[in-house]
Amino acid sequence: MSREEVYYALMQGVGQLDFNGPAIPSDLALIGDNTIPLAMNPRGQVLMAASTYGKGRLVALGHESMLTTFPVMVENALKWLNPTAESTVGIHESCKATLANISSSGTRAEVTAFRKELGAYIITAYDVGPHVKELVAFLKAGGGLLVAGQAWNWAKEHPKDNALLGFPGNKVCSVAGIYFTELMGERGVCNVPPRIPASWLGVAIDKDFEDDMEFLLQGVSEFDIQGGAVPSVILVHGPLAFPIAADGAGKVFFAGSYYGQGRVIVTTHESYLGRKELAPFLLNAIRWLDEGRGGEVGVLPKLSGAHTLLSESGLTCTKTGFRDDLSVYVCTAYSDAQAAEIQDFVAEGGGLLMGGHSWNWAHKNKGLNVMTHFPGNRILTKLGFSIMPSYAGRGKHKAREPGQGCAEEYRFRRALRQFASHVTSGQELRPHEQSSLRRLGTDCADYLRMQAHDQGSYTAILELLANVFTTADMPQVCSECPVKHPKDHMLLNLGTEVYKAFPYRDQLLPYLIKNRPDLPVVHNTCVKINTKAAGGDEWKSTGLYLSPGMKTYLSIPPQIVNKGWKVQIGCQTDNIGKADVLRRAAVVYERFDIKSEMIEVFNLWGGLIYLVAPAKSDEGELQIIVQKAIPAPYYKSGETSVEAWVGGIRDAPAPWAEMEFENIIITLPSSEVRAVDRPDEVAKMWDSIMGAVSDLAGTPAQFPRKERYVGDVQISHGWMHAGYPVMMHSSSAAGLLKHKDARENGIWGAIHELGHNQQRGCWEFPPNTTECTCNLWSVYVHEKVFGLERESMHSALLSGNRSKRRETFQKEKDLSKWTVWTALETYLQLQEKFGWDAFKKVFAVYHTMTGVPKDRDAKMSLYAETFSRTVNMNLAPFFKAWAWPILPDTEKKLEDLPAWSDHPMT
Repeated sequence: MSREEVYYALMQGVGQLDFNGPAIPSDLALIGDNTIPLAMNPRGQVLMAASTYGKGRLVALGHESMLTTFPVMVENALKWLNPTAESTVGIHESCKATLANISSSGTRAEVTAFRKELGAYIITAYDVGPHVKELVAFLKAGGGLLVAGQAWNWAKEHPKDNALLGFPGNKVCSVAGIYFTELMGERGVCNVPPRIPASWLGVAIDKDFEDDMEFLLQGVSEFDIQGGAVPSVILVHGPLAFPIAADGAGKVFFAGSYYGQGRVIVTTHESYLGRKELAPFLLNAIRWLDEGRGGEVGVLPKLSGAHTLLSESGLTCTKTGFRDDLSVYVCTAYSDAQAAEIQDFVAEGGGLLMGGHSWNWAHKNKGLNVMTHFPGNRILTKLGFSIMPSYAGRGKHKAREPGQGCAEEYRFRRALRQFASHVTSGQELRPHEQSSLRRLGTDCADYLRMQAHDQGSYTAILELLANVFTTADMPQVCSECPVKHPKDHMLLNLGTEVYKAFPYRDQLLPYLIKNRPDLPVVHNTCVKINTKAAGGDEWKSTGLYLSPGMKTYLSIPPQIVNKGWKVQIGCQTDNIGKADVLRRAAVVYERFDIKSEMIEVFNLWGGLIYLVAPAKSDEGELQIIVQKAIPAPYYKSGETSVEAWVGGIRDAPAPWAEMEFENIIITLPSSEVRAVDRPDEVAKMWDSIMGAVSDLAGTPAQFPRKERYVGDVQISHGWMHAGYPVMMHSSSAAGLLKHKDARENGIWGAIHELGHNQQRGCWEFPPNTTECTCNLWSVYVHEKVFGLERESMHSALLSGNRSKRRETFQKEKDLSKWTVWTALETYLQLQEKFGWDAFKKVFAVYHTMTGVPKDRDAKMSLYAETFSRTVNMNLAPFFKAWAWPILPDTEKKLEDLPAWSDHPMT
């Protein structure tokens, strides 16, 4: 049964639950994946809950009086706990008042001591003590348990004890993820909703972990994680998980948690488990995990350093794989071979110390979800942590002082509850809460990517976030109404992740996107796709668009299923999340793996539909069928006639348009193309430009992958930036289509970015030439295609400016100042002496060159040698005049060539 089906079965026929009687229930804390809140009061406190463990089922009631005050619910519970009518329900002597109601329902029941032959057993939380092991084994093997009681009175009588571990009922119920807490539940009448109840008030458990931190940090003043080991960051998301150590930016690299009857500590590099500088903390950690048992500590054999450190400290250590008879198991995060057994080991009282990072795994497994696929996370996520691929800072990090308190310490669940309270009820955020909103947004997005809809803790947070958006609408961002406030910033970016994760998207959509456009659609459109992709992952345009939140199906040819192909919705692939002011959401595109011949796709923000072909694909021409979409203005050289374009294609209703030419594709708002009357002239200009780009580079005229420009309302950095695609502001993109203006005035910036895409590390000397050599393509294109003189291409190329830079450098001769326009002068002097053909020949040599040194001085010397041999002249004196560090060996090699003695820097 699914969690929802279990909830329906248990609450069938129950409309309200009246808790107004004299009995004060306990608030139940839920941490397990399988837990289900059954009754939740307006404060978000859980007063009844259900869960499973192993093959068995459990229902916990927050007070023993509920066994008689809610007979319908108890009857439903017993039907679920004991689905076999022939089995007997046993009732502990303390619960015998329940027998009358049960017998009248026809259930076979008797008051009896516990025995494992029963189908289910009813007992109070106070009476489980003598039978803990038997009851846990009974539950795990398939039995049903109904446990009722409260822990707040026990906590008063045992003020120095930890109720989560010490209260008798928790020694059984905790293995299934349910704890009786010392908090009194607020009484009142609870309505029974049609779906599993959720509340932002119940997301965080009010435990401060001060006693645990005092124990763990005894004698620990700092965490020394200097050296070459690079730690990952831990996302601490479990209700009973807590950070232990973090870097200066608050990125956690040690964390702990309670889980069931056991405990866990995780760190994000395995070398830390045997690091002598961390010995005081590691010994505290083992003792905390061992809980005073003095039991055997098993250490994964490959962790020799950890075994040595712990053995020398007097602990009973054994090199071994996992065994369930250990007290503590120390291992790495790189295997999930015994995930379920290790999780059960902890739930039933064992201690787990695990170390490992995920950044290297993520690098080697691009496209896989770290949250769900990284081996360590397959174990740890259930226990309250996830190891993320981001890095924590190395160095010496001060430990928190005992008793310092953690009121202002960032904790995921607490921060989420504070934010939800701020949004839904107007509670003011304190400064440290305000400053952590961006981090909270990132953590929420990472957490939601688990897509763990079968886990109670996950669905509770997802329901909370959905409730936030139905209470406070998401900001409707645009260029004229930018988002500036941190709260709106978080809502905007988090809305995308909540929409993707929420199972009832259509219900949520009206709260996220207002005034969705009603555009005309076409049905069952057949699109031909050329599957060849020789130059890296390549977007294949369809000429179709989806509106925000619109869903459609694609029929995919079997030849590309499970071959690394993806469907992409949206052309704006820049992540602008680091900006303080947003004119659109941070991420507005979506990708779907093609794993079947029929695939459903959607995107909250809408966008053009593409297929993304992996590099080296070639299945010939194939056809896909798009069930429903909106036609976009789409021009393709050689296929679209001027008449068809002007006659209606340019007026297609989608707000995004594409113009595809021989070697480049331009994507920009449709409003910018509707006035283009001569797309063939635009195509002619761009064919000439791209021909010149490849000519100078010494590459084939047909690009292996067409370049792309995308205009956007906001980009991640600069006015434009290179890549695939080249990103630019929408206001600049329109100029790419004005062929007459371009031929008169040029388009320097756009060609500059194409030049960046032509740069190669073998002849680049970053950071000096990063913004320099790309300009060679700008100069070449403006000269060869547009016929412009250098002085009219760019103000930096005015003769006076060139002379001034040259004279200034001649006085200083400082290579650190040989950058951008100053560095370009060196190359222009070479071109003006030896012509463009010299550059083409040099680039051609580098295409086949091997063994290029990585050292900057050696690379610069190699370039000087290569250029010298190409033009048959010794250029070493010229380059040295520009402060190049030419190696003596290179100078000697070039002595046989005539020197360029009258160069401009003489």
